[in-house]
Amino acid sequence: MISRRHIRLKVIQSLYAFRSQKEVDVSKGKKDMLSHIEDISELQLVVLALLLLLLKHAEEFFEENKRKYLPSKEDINPNTKFVDNEFVKLLYKDKRLINKLNNISFFWQDNDHDIVRKIFMNILKHDLYKKYLNQNNNIEKDIIFFNNILNDIILNNEILHHILEERSIYWIDDLPFVATILMSGFKDRRVVLPKSVFKNKTDKDFAISLFDLTIRNDQEYEDIIVKKAKNWDLERIAIMDQILIKMAFCEILNMPELPIKVSLNEYIEISKYYSTNKSKMFINGLLDSAITDFKNENKIIKTGRGLM
Repeated sequence: MISRRHIRLKVIQSLYAFRSQKEVDVSKGKKDMLSHIEDISELQLVVLALLLLLLKHAEEFFEENKRKYLPSKEDINPNTKFVDNEFVKLLYKDKRLINKLNNISFFWQDNDHDIVRKIFMNILKHDLYKKYLNQNNNIEKDIIFFNNILNDIILNNEILHHILEERSIYWIDDLPFVATILMSGFKDRRVVLPKSVFKNKTDKDFAISLFDLTIRNDQEYEDIIVKKAKNWDLERIAIMDQILIKMAFCEILNMPELPIKVSLNEYIEISKYYSTNKSKMFINGLLDSAITDFKNENKIIKTGRGLM
């Protein structure tokens, strides 16, 4: 299920889209944001469906090789460990899951990229595959192998990225998170398909409040940025930096249960990946200065010990 950091990333994406489209309907913006967040569940199914298609393609591949005009010994007696192992048996035990994956497999089949065959051939030639075939049968080793090919081969494929982006511009950012959930589940010998990507109602409320209050207080936060960035025109400050700073202000000033240090560290960390090279220092300096003023003006109210 989605973490608080990933919630922040989804809110950032939604605020950026809201601002870029010059949207004025906040309710529609919130609805779109929640829809994008819940789409993570679909992405999880889509990735699993690709794995299922790869297994089916492998079975067909081995059978076709047996029917060659002049089959080799390897063609006649292939090593089918890729499709016949304890992990795959565990996967196929969940009939409800398999039905869901079969229903969504069209996602990978309704295009001209031949993605399943291409990825399978990459797996077939990879050292991970060759090494795996020579290992003793063991479910722990099966799981390690499938985690490795998922992370190193399948989800690194450029064509796969292209297909995912055609469905949603947000899915590439969500992919590492989904991979982590799946691989963690595999290690526990299960596939987790929660009803909602949110852990609880509190996390969902956090996402809605962060989006809503950042927009509602946009002008106030913008005035603070202009005041603090004395040598910078607002137009020279990257839009992403502005959004990150405003969201940090929102948490610090409006969410009494969140420690200041957590909010500060989260947005500085996020800036490393989602903004310019110099953003970390700029955002850190501006937030530090603003927090000092907020404290002096008694604008920060935190309800627990150690939150200041």
